[in-house]
Amino acid sequence: MQHVGTNLSKEIGRLVGWRGKLWWGRYRSIPVSHEEAAQVERLKYILANSVKEGLVERPEDWPGLNSAQALLTGEPLEGLWFDRTKEWAARNHGEKPGRLEFASEEVLHLEPLPCWRHLPPEEIRTRVAELIEQIVAEAAEERRRSGAEVLGAAAAEDQSPHEEPMKVKKSPAPLVHAATRAVRRELREAYAFFMMAFREASAKLRAGDRSAVFPPGSFPPRLPFVIPEPQPP
Repeated sequence: MQHVGTNLSKEIGRLVGWRGKLWWGRYRSIPVSHEEAAQVERLKYILANSVKEGLVERPEDWPGLNSAQALLTGEPLEGLWFDRTKEWAARNHGEKPGRLEFASEEVLHLEPLPCWRHLPPEEIRTRVAELIEQIVAEAAEERRRSGAEVLGAAAAEDQSPHEEPMKVKKSPAPLVHAATRAVRRELREAYAFFMMAFREASAKLRAGDRSAVFPPGSFPPRLPFVIPEPQPP
């Protein structure tokens, strides 16, 4: 994620003349439980981006890149990958590469939610379409109550990326995403045991014991990644 965030920041900076940091804070990975309700709620939250903010009426209307259309049709997302390393090397040798000289086609295939992997593709697309209709209806109802209007894709594109919002919503990020209190408690307890095991192994390693066993899924200090064992469904 450091690689993705850093390079995405550089690409956006090239397009809009943005200097300095782009992201407000460090990336944080928040686990999502095995519960279908929790996973579907996260997907709904992602699909609602640009709609819940009143920028467009439907997710498919957003003029930028989004996953709604690909999830509705089952088609992959296609774009270009720019090899900036080769571009830099060419310029360093006095060359002037064209904009697409070091570009190659990139295809992104989206995987279904873990809780939907057993479903046929047609059923998954139907469920995504139902989620989108819920998002559209809820946003329309919120606009009716508040009296707000949809900004529209064209007006959204005309906005300056350097303007700052009048008010920024800030709320603490949850430790986990779960649908029930019981599962949320289980995940928090599991994380506590994970941290305890990691700290114990780290203390042994600092004491010179290179045979210290770190918990699966962790990144031991200066040691290889510990591959988790496959878990039963």
